[in-house]
Amino acid sequence: MKLNLRTVVYAMLVGVALYFALALYSGLDKLKESLSNFQVSSFAMACALAFGNYILRFLKWEFYLARLNVKNIPKLDSFLTYLSGFVLTVTPGKVGEVFKSLVLAESHHVPMTKTAPIVIAERATDVLGVVALIAVGSIGFSGGLLWAGVGLGLVAGLLFVVSNRRISRSILDRIGRMPGKLGAMTPKLQSAHESLVTMLAPANLIVPSLLSVAAWLLECLALWFLLRGFGQNTSIPLATFFYATSTLVGAIVPVPGGLGVTESLLMGQMTRLGGVSESIAAAAMILVRFATLWFAVLVGFVALSWMKRRHPTLLVAESQPSPKAR
Repeated sequence: MKLNLRTVVYAMLVGVALYFALALYSGLDKLKESLSNFQVSSFAMACALAFGNYILRFLKWEFYLARLNVKNIPKLDSFLTYLSGFVLTVTPGKVGEVFKSLVLAESHHVPMTKTAPIVIAERATDVLGVVALIAVGSIGFSGGLLWAGVGLGLVAGLLFVVSNRRISRSILDRIGRMPGKLGAMTPKLQSAHESLVTMLAPANLIVPSLLSVAAWLLECLALWFLLRGFGQNTSIPLATFFYATSTLVGAIVPVPGGLGVTESLLMGQMTRLGGVSESIAAAAMILVRFATLWFAVLVGFVALSWMKRRHPTLLVAESQPSPKAR
C-alpha cells in the first residue's frame, strides 16, 4: 500500500511538472491573459459533471456486485469503497483501481479474487462507451475513427479470450506450470476468471455500457463548459470528440493516467480541429484534467479517510510493523 501511494505522489508530481512545462511552452503571459477572462463558475460546473461521472460509474460497480452475488454491503460503504479506488487512478489503464477490492476485502471480507475482475469489466465497458461517443462526435470527419477501431478491437479480443473456455484454460494451465509465486497463483486466477466470465457475458454488457456512455458524456460536457468559460463556441459534438478520443488514447497507451499522451492529443485537437488558440487550449486542457483526473484522486483520498473512520482497522496491518520487525 505504501509503495503504491508513493507511486501516486510521484505521478502527481510528474503531472504538475508536465502542466507547468505546458504553461511555459504556451507562454505564461498568454495563459494569464486567458484565465483573466475565464468564468470561474465553468470550472465548478466541470467538477460537478465529473462527480456525476463517478456516481454513474458507481452504479456499474453496484451492478457487478449484484451479478457476483455480493450482498449485505451498506450503500455508503459501497460508495466510499468505490471512490477510494480513485486513489490509484493515476496508473496505466487505471488498473490501480483494483485497490477498492482490497478495501472491500478488509472491511467486509469479500475475497479479492471475486471482485478484482470488476476493474477489467469496467475498463471494457468504459471503452465501449467512449468508442460510441467518438463515433457520434466524429460525424463529418474521420480523425478519431482509427482509435475507436483500436479500442473496439481490444475489447473484442478480451471478450473472445474470456468467453472461450478452451483458450482461457490453456492460458491458465501454462501459468500453473510456471515456477515460483506466479504458478502458485493459478487457483486464484481461476476464481477471478469465473467472475470475469459472469461480468462479460453479453447480457451483462448492455446496462454497464449504457451507463458508460452517459458517464463519459458528462466529462465531455465538462470540457465544453470550460471552453464556453473562455468564450469559445465549440459545439458539444466536437468537444465530445476531443475529450473522448484523448481519453481513449490515454487509456490504451500504457502510461500512468495517460499523462502526457492525453494532454498533448487534447490540446492538439482543440487547436487544429477546433480553431482554439494555443493559450486557451492549454488553459482548457489543464483545467479539464484538474477537474477530472486530479479531482478524482482528491475524492479518492477523502473517501478512503472516511472509510477508515467507519472501519478503524482498515489497512492497519499494512502500516504496523510485524512482530519479527520488533
